[in-house]
Amino acid sequence: MDRERGESEDNLDYSVANVEKALHQLYYDPNIDNKNLAQKWLMQAQISPQAWQFSWALLNPNKVPEIQYFGASALHIKISRYWNDIPSDQYESLKSQLFNQIACFASGSKIVLTRLCVALASLALNMMPERWPNAVGDMVKMFQTESSDVDGKARCMALLELLTVLPEEFQTSRLPQYRKGEVRNALAQESGAVFPLLQQLLQTDSPVFISQKALKCFSSWVQLDIPLMDCESLMQASFSSLQNAELFDTAVEALVNAISQPDAQRYVNTLLKLIPQVLQLQEQLRQAVQNGDMETSHGICRIAVALGENHSRALLEQVEHWQTFLALVNMIMFCTGIPGHYPVNETTSSLTLTFWYTLQDDIMSFEAEKQVVYLQVYRPVYFQLVDVLLHKAQFPSDEEYSSWSSDEKEQFRIYRVDISDTLMYVYEMLGAELLSNLYDKLGRLLTNTEQPTSWQHIEACLYGFQSIAETNDVNYSDVIPGLIGLIPRINISNVQLADTVMFTIGALAEWLADHPVMINSVLPLVLHALGNPELSISSVSTLKKICRECKYDLPPYAANIVAVSQEVLMKQIHKTSQCMWLMQALGFLLSALQVEEILRNLHSLISPYIQQLEKLAEEPPNPSNKLAIIHILGLLSNLFTTLDISHHDDEPEGSEAKKKPTLQGPNPVVVVLQQVFQLIQKVLSKWLNDAQVVEAVCAIFEKSVKTLLDDFAPMIPQLSEMLGQMYSTIPQASALELTRQLVHIFANDSTHFVPVKALFLLVTSVTLSIFQQGPRDHPDIVDSFMQLLAQALKRKPDLFLAENCDVKALFQCGIISLKFPEAPTVKATCMFFTELLPRCREIQPIGLVVHENGKLLLQATLEVC
Repeated sequence: MDRERGESEDNLDYSVANVEKALHQLYYDPNIDNKNLAQKWLMQAQISPQAWQFSWALLNPNKVPEIQYFGASALHIKISRYWNDIPSDQYESLKSQLFNQIACFASGSKIVLTRLCVALASLALNMMPERWPNAVGDMVKMFQTESSDVDGKARCMALLELLTVLPEEFQTSRLPQYRKGEVRNALAQESGAVFPLLQQLLQTDSPVFISQKALKCFSSWVQLDIPLMDCESLMQASFSSLQNAELFDTAVEALVNAISQPDAQRYVNTLLKLIPQVLQLQEQLRQAVQNGDMETSHGICRIAVALGENHSRALLEQVEHWQTFLALVNMIMFCTGIPGHYPVNETTSSLTLTFWYTLQDDIMSFEAEKQVVYLQVYRPVYFQLVDVLLHKAQFPSDEEYSSWSSDEKEQFRIYRVDISDTLMYVYEMLGAELLSNLYDKLGRLLTNTEQPTSWQHIEACLYGFQSIAETNDVNYSDVIPGLIGLIPRINISNVQLADTVMFTIGALAEWLADHPVMINSVLPLVLHALGNPELSISSVSTLKKICRECKYDLPPYAANIVAVSQEVLMKQIHKTSQCMWLMQALGFLLSALQVEEILRNLHSLISPYIQQLEKLAEEPPNPSNKLAIIHILGLLSNLFTTLDISHHDDEPEGSEAKKKPTLQGPNPVVVVLQQVFQLIQKVLSKWLNDAQVVEAVCAIFEKSVKTLLDDFAPMIPQLSEMLGQMYSTIPQASALELTRQLVHIFANDSTHFVPVKALFLLVTSVTLSIFQQGPRDHPDIVDSFMQLLAQALKRKPDLFLAENCDVKALFQCGIISLKFPEAPTVKATCMFFTELLPRCREIQPIGLVVHENGKLLLQATLEVC
């Protein structure tokens, strides 16, 4: 067999014996390579002309199911994918053979029966409606005919299987779009031959397995957009089936599919008939909740939500039935507030959250007069929803929470995020009154001396505030001062509560910027939390927000903030990412100080790291030292990213001029960079082969130049020289990225652009040599180089007039880069050509090259497309 499968396809012998050998090899050979060879050969066999011969032979009753299944699958593939190869005069005999085989397998292997049904379904879809106008009716008649060979129940199951897979095969068929419409209509019309049969099976005393199959069949057919009113009787039967535990899941699926079909909203009368039937499930729902039957409560909730979510607008508009719909809304509210903690005790409440978005959107979309009426009814409902959501967001007891798995804790975290998003959205409807309610609730919890309050209640209430304040403008609210006043009164004895306190303060950072007198109420809490590694993310991110939003009001607190930050950094309390955030926070903070104070704080802040870097620079490279070096360089990068004393784009209007630091002499960041420049060079000399260290070095200067802009100018000569040496020795993409930034910012600075121009020409020359040697192994360099060229053309096209700028070679590099498989590289190359082509008249060398080689670019572009 192995030798045979290695031959050319024309000579392959797809005989029954060889197919059986290959199947045996696929299923039982322990060698994975042999299995893969067998699978590849069998896939070719299935689409070969010989498949028509061996498929029927493989269905022989004496064969094992694995072989029979392959034969049935081959038939399906030939019919579904190669229909046009089948002569029309063979359609009827093929149909007859498939019917016979299905009858034979009605009492045989179920997987083979299903595959044969799928094959006949594909045949029917390709023949409908012209060549087989009553396909479904014929199927029903065929299997209702008495047969001495096949048991009646087996015949019924075979028919139901065929009718079930028919709509499923339609959904995945490869029919042309115009044919899909024709066939869909034909199938919908033939539902009249299917639904009475299903109804009869569900209403008589059929065995459970037949009723289950009938429900699955109904579930499959309703997805063909059958008019909802035509489904009423079967939906009634499905509701009745919910009382049978063995039929429950299948009945739920059928009802949800029927209710959710897009066209269902046209049949408002049917929808109104469904509401009482759904409401009748409330007792069964309550019993399920009481008995801890999560599957039943989940299924009933799915039905109620499907009706409410998909048709809320249509049902809201039936004003005379407003109480009926309100009852459904209250049933969904019960599902939202179902007892127990998600996801350990219940998994139902999460299903309902989207419904509340949809209902709110529909209410708010009505014209003003109608909206007022609906809001009178539904505002109280949404206030109740807030209470329910805050209850569901509560953490369990410490003991219970500690017993949860990490996966359960993560699911609960995501669930709380979903609740947070819902509260944020609900705020758009309820507005300031919601904040007042939350404030009153929190006040009662914190001042209730008679009955001790659990931390979970307080945390959930604060979480509600945080959810709203994070994304909504609450600056106008008159309850925020009271909230800020309440926060210090909270007895923070728990990590989860402390986290939420931190995040709430962070969410109110913009408000604090407008009310700086309140900063001192909460800043000590944040600084204290910095020392707790369990509060790392919340405390550091909150401090960063405060330093960013309130920096001009923080100078009185600056010394304390820097001291505490420095202490936690030295103690290495936080993970790397939080250390970087903390440095960004300090950058914001220092930006608002006077230059002398900035330099003094910078000295105390970074001196320990410089000393450590000096020591590391003396030691031979090793993995431990590498991590330490990258960490220190990262700290400096993040500090310089936000330390900006010259540009005040983020400064609010009306800020007092006296708050701004006055700049005399070089920028403090430049002073520090000049002081450590030689040290950085020394580090580079030992780590030039390491892309990550080089990238970390380049990041310091790249982030600094982005922040400082023109103030970075004094660094240009020495940085350009160092970059040129670096790139000439070992070319790396990060050096090109930094060069691009320098070109972008200093393109129009005649004084400082001279060294940048020299750097640009040098890296261009080095990169051209990489292209000559073969650039395929350096997609990152190619990508960054194309971006650099595009930036140069955009900001300083005169660079391409330089004598030692080989424009033709650069054009050819672009052609090569255009054929790279990496999408970002191709995108960068397109940017290069987009900037280059309009310069043909302006820059003579470019015009000549495009004139001579434009055809090559056109060919390369067409090849890529």
